[in-house]
Amino acid sequence: MRPDLLPVLKNTNIKGWKKIKVEFSGGPLIIYVPPDCLEMTMKKAEVLKNPAREIKRAIEEPLGSRSLDNVIKGKGKPADVLQVAITVSDITRPVPYKGKKGILLPLLKKLKAQGIRKENIRIIVGTGTHRASTPQEKIEMMGEEIVSAYEIQDHDCEDKASLVYAGKTPAGTEVFLNKSFAEADLKIATGLTESHFMAGVSGGRKAVCPGLVDLRTIQKFHSPDFLESPRAANLILDGNPCHEEAAAVAQAVGVDFTITVTLDKDMRLTGVFAGDLEKVIAEAVRKIKTYIAIPVEEEFDIVLTHGGYVGRNHYQLAKAAVGAIPAVKPGGVIVVAADNRDEEPIGGPEYKTLIHLLKLQGVDGYVDLLRSPAWKFTKDQWEPEVWGRVLRKVGEEGLIYCTSDIPEKDLAMLPGVSGYEFLTPAGRKKARAQKVQEMLQNAVIYFHNQYAARNITPRLAFISEGPYAVPVKKGDGP
Repeated sequence: MRPDLLPVLKNTNIKGWKKIKVEFSGGPLIIYVPPDCLEMTMKKAEVLKNPAREIKRAIEEPLGSRSLDNVIKGKGKPADVLQVAITVSDITRPVPYKGKKGILLPLLKKLKAQGIRKENIRIIVGTGTHRASTPQEKIEMMGEEIVSAYEIQDHDCEDKASLVYAGKTPAGTEVFLNKSFAEADLKIATGLTESHFMAGVSGGRKAVCPGLVDLRTIQKFHSPDFLESPRAANLILDGNPCHEEAAAVAQAVGVDFTITVTLDKDMRLTGVFAGDLEKVIAEAVRKIKTYIAIPVEEEFDIVLTHGGYVGRNHYQLAKAAVGAIPAVKPGGVIVVAADNRDEEPIGGPEYKTLIHLLKLQGVDGYVDLLRSPAWKFTKDQWEPEVWGRVLRKVGEEGLIYCTSDIPEKDLAMLPGVSGYEFLTPAGRKKARAQKVQEMLQNAVIYFHNQYAARNITPRLAFISEGPYAVPVKKGDGP
């Protein structure tokens, strides 16, 4: 705990402050903020009234491609001998796969109706460099009905025996792909299209790259040459080297059919798009831009945000912190509510080492290491580099990371300021969510007081949808 925290809390009057709700598992956190705090929120999106019907319609009436029936007929083999590979996202993405309102059962039903045998269908979890999904996570994602009936495997980017050479991109990247997907007669990619802080948006081509490629291919996709580009940012596709590389890989692989969905802030379906890879992404992006982009007229002294569903660990929560950058002043403060409920609340072993290295070396020192000819590419090296964008804007003292899932001694080893510094002795005895709530509340009060002590009335903003909203500074639109 900061030595001056208790006096600040005792002497600060928050009477008249308004209440906001911060998303967190088990129910929202209740935080009080100054009455002039701006709540940045996404526009209300029109939710699909009949998801099952719209999913079926999207599959039956594809965008920019032949119908799935004709794709299957065009393979030149009897349907009952065709080998089918369907790539799905891992647990870090809230894709509606399971149940009657999910996208998998209608797709599988369609394949069956065309004569595809169940035993010839393989579902591949496109993990990229993430860990393999657990048996329980597979059920959570796809449902017992699918998990018990179909072969499901997790991609392993480091298992060379499970990878095959699939060609070369215009950028010169040699592509090594998941063997099961590469050798399938019919290749189907599924996923969710939302904003992405490197590739512009997720979904479509990202289901293949980085979802199903090897570490050598990902080296180029996540290299400093790409990530340091100002075009490698939320909602930007034109001139974005990450998007262009992923699209080139997917084209080299040859995806036959794509399905992607869009969601609102409550994870409800707003759109289903199926068919041609490029056409599907274009339509999905056009859809989400109408409600996730939030114009920012000014930069704020203090910005409060949260990790949402995707912020399961420190690795994934970078999305929320990076999303807040356009809204905060240089040298300002970003306070993050981190619901790090993953079994690895920080991330994998490589990430733990690299994020600590970022803290030790600083942003420029870390990037210099990655560019060094002597540096050996390491899995997850790009995510600390992305955290560096946040540190460049607000510095170490301006990033307040509030979680009770990461032990205090471990959190102190990560970039930024530990939320435990804002937890009182009484707060340490509270339950998990209540600890984070106190961290957030005390951090807001503390920094508001710090500005007031300098005769500055700070401007606060709250990004209510966390990583799903995209603040766009005026003049910097995608």
